Amino acid sequence: MDGTHLFELVIAMFLAIIALHYAAHRLGLPPSVALLAGGATLAFLPGLPAITVNPELVLVIFLPPLLLDGAWSIAVERLRRHMVGIASLAVGAVFFTCAVVAVVTHLLFPSLPWAACAALGAIVSPPDAVSARAVLERVRLPRRLQILLEGESLLNDASGLVLFRFAVAAVATGTFSSVGAVGNFLLLAVGGAVVGVVVGAAWVKFVRRLGDEYLIIAATTLLAWISYLLGELLHVSGVIATVTTGLIATWHQHTVLSAATRMRGTSFWTVMVFLMEAAVFILIGLSLRDVVERGGGFGTVVATMGLPAIAILVTLVVARFAWVFGSDLVIKFCTASGLARTQPLGVGGATVLSWAGVRGVVTLALALSLPEGFPSRDFILVTSFAAILATVLVQGTTLGRVIAWAKLTEHDAEKARLTMSEAEAAMAQAQLTTIQSLAYDAEGKLIHPRLLEQYQRRATAIVDYAARTEHYVPVLHAHFDVVLEAVASGRRELIRLHRAGEIDDETLQELERDLDLEELSAISAKA
Repeated sequence: MDGTHLFELVIAMFLAIIALHYAAHRLGLPPSVALLAGGATLAFLPGLPAITVNPELVLVIFLPPLLLDGAWSIAVERLRRHMVGIASLAVGAVFFTCAVVAVVTHLLFPSLPWAACAALGAIVSPPDAVSARAVLERVRLPRRLQILLEGESLLNDASGLVLFRFAVAAVATGTFSSVGAVGNFLLLAVGGAVVGVVVGAAWVKFVRRLGDEYLIIAATTLLAWISYLLGELLHVSGVIATVTTGLIATWHQHTVLSAATRMRGTSFWTVMVFLMEAAVFILIGLSLRDVVERGGGFGTVVATMGLPAIAILVTLVVARFAWVFGSDLVIKFCTASGLARTQPLGVGGATVLSWAGVRGVVTLALALSLPEGFPSRDFILVTSFAAILATVLVQGTTLGRVIAWAKLTEHDAEKARLTMSEAEAAMAQAQLTTIQSLAYDAEGKLIHPRLLEQYQRRATAIVDYAARTEHYVPVLHAHFDVVLEAVASGRRELIRLHRAGEIDDETLQELERDLDLEELSAISAKA
């Protein structure tokens, strides 16, 4: 396939993404399900060339920016507070699931080497960051569950990758050491964290000196690949390096980025991540044809591999439930014994956490990267793809119902000390204090009376609103509805003036930007 045809296929894929997202919205389906099904359908269209996915390239292109985006948007303080629970899922659950799947696989295929069984366990054990984001963006969870799932999806790929590489090497050498795998994982994780700290600190210093917002946005976009590739080049965890870099960047971005840079950068980054996430699911669907052909066709796959694959899928789900509920029992025992103050999740929370283990791009990439001649390679490929399909199509579509059944509530310890209204009141008071100190000249004469009056009135109104939020919400919604109507009217008049040739393009763009900011402010105030 020449470059022109490849580019045409990429454009066609992006058009399909838009169409499938729109269809999912109209049908009330998770977009990931529509994209996965659409990609699988496209894979078997007559005349469409077979799409071969390069697993290493997929990981390098898609994983770093999506990891950075997850780290950029995560609540750092809650991440630190729940790091033990996140580590339990990202490391403990992955190792446990890998071991259980390896045992079940060996029982199903006694002649299969233990290392090959462990390779399958490593491939299917880590839930995927991309799939988790696609599921979580459609549901509302208590903060603790949200941070546990987000933190797990950021860090567990490192566990799966280390186990996978050890298992593949063990097949080649004939030896496998679980102790060696754990030790190597710790070494890679610490090394990756060090690389991430260095790259993140360099970004903070570099951005302070750049000055130009477009250069800053470009440098921040490259940050994900720089940290990931540098980590891999130094033979440490590129995943941990990228996540660590992202955490440092998100902590400092409030002070090193200007408002204009943050707004423009967020808009650009949001669209890029949207296209990347969607492309991942399309590529997973497109790879179905290659997986089925490797397995000998649908009939052969179902007849020879169907039941063992289903058994391993059930094992995956049961192993995650066992780990999560077992961990919750340990927490409950420690709390009752006075050894810990962490509250257990309870049956509802543990069920939701267990059901949210959705597999995706990492599972596919690892399976496709198995070398030719690897023991039971076709079965591992089919089982890995079945794990992705089953978790996305079944768990991804039913998670909302499971959450509704669980009737989860926010624990008091997870609630912020101040509400948004109270935080706004504190901000308004700080601004008023500054205005009061600057509203008078050196002789004590008031030189900014209107500005002082404006901020005094604003501070008084916000404090009153924070005290009686429920009373003011309907009034404010009606207020900002009128503001939005006024913005729309002003926009129509601005366009009329431009169309009539009474103002030039520069005036149009400048005034339109003011209207856009006013509209965004009103929409945000209504939310």
